[in-house]
Amino acid sequence: MKISNLIKTAWNAILINKVRTLLTMLGIIIGVASVITMLAIGEGSKQSIKTQISSMGSNMINIRPGADVRGGVRLGGSEMETLKIDDFLAIKNQAELVTDVSPQVSGNGQVIYGANNWPTSIYGVSPEYIDIKKTTIEEGSMFTDDDVKSFAKVVVIGQTIVENIFLDDDPIGKMIRYNNTPFKVIGVLSEKGENTFGQDQDDVVLTPYTTVQKRILAIDHVQSIVASAISEEKAEDAVNEITDILRNQHEITGNEDDDFNVFSMNELISTFSSTSEMLTVLLVAIASISLLIGGIGIMNIMYVSVKERTREIGLRMAVGGRGNDILMQFLIEAILISITGGIIGVSLGLLATFLVEDFLHWPTSITSFSIIVSFAVCAVTGIFFGWYPARKAAALDPINALRYE
Repeated sequence: MKISNLIKTAWNAILINKVRTLLTMLGIIIGVASVITMLAIGEGSKQSIKTQISSMGSNMINIRPGADVRGGVRLGGSEMETLKIDDFLAIKNQAELVTDVSPQVSGNGQVIYGANNWPTSIYGVSPEYIDIKKTTIEEGSMFTDDDVKSFAKVVVIGQTIVENIFLDDDPIGKMIRYNNTPFKVIGVLSEKGENTFGQDQDDVVLTPYTTVQKRILAIDHVQSIVASAISEEKAEDAVNEITDILRNQHEITGNEDDDFNVFSMNELISTFSSTSEMLTVLLVAIASISLLIGGIGIMNIMYVSVKERTREIGLRMAVGGRGNDILMQFLIEAILISITGGIIGVSLGLLATFLVEDFLHWPTSITSFSIIVSFAVCAVTGIFFGWYPARKAAALDPINALRYE
């Protein structure tokens, strides 16, 4: 028989039992729809993480104090005072793969204007900080190097601060108090929203790092240093360069452990992407169980079909039908059931993905890869679970088949 005749015969056999065929397809439909939706959610979350981290500065490099052991007690990096202004200056003057660098010191407190107040964080930084963080000044201006040298009590504030303490007032030129220290507002940052960690990037007060060191925290070290590599591709090379500079600054030689940590945003992106991929694989594995159940359903229904059509098989063989023709007829029937279920499943998967994005506002990203793989899996499922029943049908003895009641 020609392949076209085999397909037509198989399709007619499927249409005879529409409800039974649809119930058989359910496992395939649910499995394929689940796989496509889960992959879309996983890929969307991964892209969202990359986008949000890149908005924080994809070529940004963080330098933090490292953990150390003193008197038999291991101290965390936050308790160490290994980073100094000299380290910041060494990176600024010696690093060739770094465009901007800023020290960072911070504290938590209450910012007050008139009768309004708001709990927030104050960050002591250098003027280059906003370039490193990929942010801009919406109104007013950034403080200058002269402000840093003079410990000036000036601040640049985020939109959250403006909305909560100034209400309808223009903040530029106004005096606010941070705890008990007065500051003059000279600039307002552009809105950035929440970052990947759910932190409000607009709930921030920026001031010269020297002001925070001397007037608020009374320290001479820096809590961290942030830098910007010349490009995202050169970020890892810049990390190595900064590490060498700091090891030389701290007189660390040989196999001695560093008393600082240097890492790029690429490492953070890689970590989050790996976590997202693991979660996606887990969800897809769970969804794939439906495909397995659907395959078993196809095998069962094909067994039933072989039993019901035993006399038909015997008749076909009696008039000259070959075993291969019978095998191909039932195998094609199984594949058609599987692929038809796959088409419906893909459609439902795409619909479910759009609904997830529209109603739950989760980031999604549909890839052609997931659709191609779903169809390939459907075809393999049809062949794998349809082969044995089809082989059994082809192996029937024509005489016994004709006598079957």
